[in-house]
Order: sequence, then C-alpha cells, then structure tokens
Amino acid sequence: MTSAEHDRLMRANQANWDARTPIHLASRFYGLDQDLGPERWFAPFEWEDLGELAGRDVLHLQCHLGTETIAFARRGARAVGLDFSEASVAAAQDIAVKSGADVTYVRANVYDAVAALDGRRFDVVYTGKGALCYLPDLHRWAETVRQLLRPGGRVYVVEFHPLLNSLGPKPAPGEGPELLLRHDYLGGAGPVHRDGTHTYTDGPAVEGATDSYEWMHGMGEVVNALTGAGLAVRRLREADELPWPRWPQMVRTESGWWRLPEPRIPLLYGLLATR
Repeated sequence: MTSAEHDRLMRANQANWDARTPIHLASRFYGLDQDLGPERWFAPFEWEDLGELAGRDVLHLQCHLGTETIAFARRGARAVGLDFSEASVAAAQDIAVKSGADVTYVRANVYDAVAALDGRRFDVVYTGKGALCYLPDLHRWAETVRQLLRPGGRVYVVEFHPLLNSLGPKPAPGEGPELLLRHDYLGGAGPVHRDGTHTYTDGPAVEGATDSYEWMHGMGEVVNALTGAGLAVRRLREADELPWPRWPQMVRTESGWWRLPEPRIPLLYGLLATR
C-alpha cells in the first residue's frame, strides 16, 4: 500500500474520530461529569515504570480527550498532548481548563509531530491504549518517537495486547461467552475496515463518518520498530486486566479493573524503551 493510500485512510480515521468526540464527551464510559479522576485509566505498574514526572517534559501522542494527559500534569509534569482530531483537541483543551490542569494541546498527525512541535524534545513520550492500531507504519512512528526524545529520554507504550485485538470487538448480541479469534495477530495483511455506527462507548450512533481503518501489529513488530530506530528496550510487561469489562464474564479485581476468570491471557502490555 502506498503512502498516499495510507494518508487517505488516516484522513478517514481523522473524520471518524471527529464524529466520535461529542459522543465520548457525553458518555458514561468516560464519566467526565462525575469527577472520577484521570488516574483511573492507569494500571499501577505504569507509574512504577514511568518514575518521577515532576518537572519533566511529557508528550502524550494520540491523546484523544486528554484524560491521561491531565494525570501527567497533576504529577507535576510539563504535559503536552497531540492528536489529529480537531474536535478531540478542542474538547481536551476545554476539559483541561475546567479541571484546572496546565496542559498544552497540539493538533497534528503523529507522523508530523516533530514539525508540529517545532523540534521540541521530551523526557518522556507516552502512547497507547488503542493508539498504535491506527498507525500503518510502525517504523516511521518509532523514528518519529526517537526524534521527539532527548538523549536518555524514555518512550512508554501501554497498549492493548495484540492477542486482545485479534479477538476482535465484544461479542455480538446472541453470541456465547467463547473467545473467538476474529483478526490476525500478526500485521502485514493490510488494514481492517470497520463501518461502525457505534463506538466503544455508550451513547448514540455516530453520524456521518462511520468508516475507520485499523492495522494489526504483533509484539515483535513493535519491539523491532523501536530497536530499529536505535531505542533500547528496558522492560516489557504483560497484564491480564483492563479498565473496563470487555466481556460479560469478566470479574472486578482489587485494583478496580477487570479480569477474565479463565483463561488467563494477556490483555494489556507495557513496553519501556530509552534513547
């Protein structure tokens, strides 16, 4: 697939996220009217891996509503969020103002981040939880991340495990509790096209731009993209919990997140690498 075709599909994704944003703002899933706190989106191991953030420059790529970005600011970081959706960036700015958080937001495609941020470099680049699947070229992404980091800086990827992505969306009405492989685990077969009238949150149907495209990326592809860009992998975690109940048989844990009673499979991973 050519770069021009990639750009076309990413523009479709951008329009889709613009259309999703008002639904997400009003959803119970995000609970923005409940003052639940942005840290609920983080697994405890993330803070251990990220370390002290006070006084550090932290960039959150593909930040959407900026809920996690605000958590970095509350820990004393100079936080910047970047997203390609104009509607998302506008919403994130409003949420930050209402919460009293000092966050800067920039609208740009992740591949254009270096230019959009005027060559600024960061101590930490954070991304994940449904971000990499919208990027067709991980090697280009990893090189972008390298350029955004100061020497000694860290990139932290906390993503839905490719096994979870290969299981596909939640079961359709009438389906049983079995976990079924619906998509490739490994990438290389091209994008998965979705024409979804509803997003992953509660709320009404998406109006207008319902088409979106996702690319599968196996663990090896992510690791090799980062090491190929000259970054050194320091830690890899696989976790069996999610911040919401993806399947009805999931049970709540002491952390407040959700786990399958069986089988015990990885649903999330955290990958720390340094420049």
